Amino acid sequence: MQRARCYLLGESAVVLELEPPVTLESQRRIWWLTQRLADVPSVVETIPGMNNITVVLREPKALALDAIERLQRWWEESEAMDPPSRQVTLPVIYGGDMGPDLADVARHTGLSEKQVVEQHAAGEYIVYFVGFQPGFPYLGGLPAALATPRRAEPRLSVPAGSVGIGGNQTGVYPLPTPGGWQIIGRTPQALFDPTHEPPGLLMPGDTVRFVPQKEGVC
Repeated sequence: MQRARCYLLGESAVVLELEPPVTLESQRRIWWLTQRLADVPSVVETIPGMNNITVVLREPKALALDAIERLQRWWEESEAMDPPSRQVTLPVIYGGDMGPDLADVARHTGLSEKQVVEQHAAGEYIVYFVGFQPGFPYLGGLPAALATPRRAEPRLSVPAGSVGIGGNQTGVYPLPTPGGWQIIGRTPQALFDPTHEPPGLLMPGDTVRFVPQKEGVC
């Protein structure tokens, strides 16, 4: 079992943080702990992250020490959980204006642009957690050969639907935002719609496949 440490975050929350590495098994246990905390009256919100979980408390001054002790104990008792999940397919136009960093990823990895696309689209990805902005999925399962550092200079605006690589992860920007991931393509599929319930297309545990499309096909 990975070791965990608990600590205060600001004036209203406590955090349980795991030591590296990030594994799917650990994420599944974080999902279990998130579900267990959902019905605790003293908890306002639980926010699962990558190898961590943040718990916002109703009365932090009175409950923080108890919450830290309880989190530590529950982590030691936790079990892996497979939440209800779906297989989601996202069409992607790779390269060109839709994927302006595809050539840079190819140079960094020593692959051709075609090989980058083939390897990226061949992967089966798991949504580890959703964060950064509403609906943004952090996806585990990127082939090791495609790992590429983030851009040295982030863009001021990344279009919605942009598919990027950041280190050893891949993800999709649901909304226009500044960002530093290497953009290799774009999907026309909306990942976040506040008029829908739930508003986010993807949830932790979902499986994602990318399907290459020719421009204009989507």
